[in-house]
Amino acid sequence: MVVLLAAISACSSGSARTPSSSGGVVHLTFWSWVPNIANAVSLFNSAHKNIQVTLDTIPTGSNGGYAKMLDAVKAGNPPCAAQVEYQEIPTFLLQNALVNIKPWVASSQSLFVPWQWNQGVYNGSVYAVPQASGPMALYYRKDVFSRDGIVTPPRTWAQYAQDAAIIHSHAPHAYITTFPVPDSAWYTALAWQAGTKWFGTSGDHWTVNIANAASQRVAGYWYGLVKKGMVKTENDFTSAWYKDLQDGGVVTWISASWGDAILRQNAPNTAGNWAVAPMPQWASSGFAASNWGGSSTAVLRGCPDPQAAAQFAVWLNTNARSINLLVTDGYGWPAVPSVSSIPSVTGNPKVFSFYGGQNINAVFQQADQNINESWGWIPNVQTTYDALDSAFASAANGNGTFASALTSAQRQTVASLSGAGLKVTSGP
Repeated sequence: MVVLLAAISACSSGSARTPSSSGGVVHLTFWSWVPNIANAVSLFNSAHKNIQVTLDTIPTGSNGGYAKMLDAVKAGNPPCAAQVEYQEIPTFLLQNALVNIKPWVASSQSLFVPWQWNQGVYNGSVYAVPQASGPMALYYRKDVFSRDGIVTPPRTWAQYAQDAAIIHSHAPHAYITTFPVPDSAWYTALAWQAGTKWFGTSGDHWTVNIANAASQRVAGYWYGLVKKGMVKTENDFTSAWYKDLQDGGVVTWISASWGDAILRQNAPNTAGNWAVAPMPQWASSGFAASNWGGSSTAVLRGCPDPQAAAQFAVWLNTNARSINLLVTDGYGWPAVPSVSSIPSVTGNPKVFSFYGGQNINAVFQQADQNINESWGWIPNVQTTYDALDSAFASAANGNGTFASALTSAQRQTVASLSGAGLKVTSGP
């Protein structure tokens, strides 16, 4: 994706301080929240005596990590490399917080999945190296499906709704899933699968088209299931939700590859009862997947040696041993085109045994290859998420519909971009 954004025209290389080095060794700092990423950083240090990286673990971006990064840039003492999710890159660019690393990474473009590479490309410059994504699939309780006479996982969303009714009729406490009203990032991924494109550019304008027909179709589908009592509106990643996963109160989860670790950690007594299938489809033929999540390694403005930081970013996310360590610790799906040399992807007995021996990564690999690559982001996307969270919650309580939530989010997103001094067009 190449996007025009006048406000980032100055973000070419960023200012630089005196390199931190001693005895010919460059010392860099890396801020990340990825679990156990220290193992991959140590591997880099052992293989690069001329560049040594110190890892500082910070809160996840939504819990204050991004604010800390931007404050450090403004203060002139940022880390060189930082964990930045794909949807946050435009916001960092709006704050003039990233370095154009194209001179040092352009030759590595072929090492990455094209759509992930393009998440960091703006105005022909490159501001981030992709690390991982979140291809989605359907986690389902095969024991419950079998108990209720459901022979195969649903191929279409219509079949998914039928299965929802069957499951709830057999056990009133059981629901096929939950629609987490305060987690609009999840809904965004469902709209992504439907072929919609919320954000783009036209000339020097950003375009915002959240309330399009495809998105409204998805919203209407889920609102119908909620109103019929076929799905819960319980928040995900809560104690009650984890209990439902364990006890059979929620029997499917439409989630990303990284969701595997969450299931295994929070519903250990269900080992052997889960399986993974492709996401249900809107069309009876063809196949479309989606993505939930995704991170990059970016170089922050003020880094004393952006070339060394860019070298670290490429190595961290392309070296097979590094990727293997990261996948083992559940960081997401690799950003490289081929996973054949990654043992923790191709054969993982610890993971596969939880799913009755199924190679679940084969499903996620198929999903990774069928993601709509035209999806992009805008600055201050959190405004969109906050608007959807609030409106979905109101609709779940009887005030409005999920479709009207999209219209509200559309209006607030346009106002936010305009308020930031950006040119914006509402609609297709």
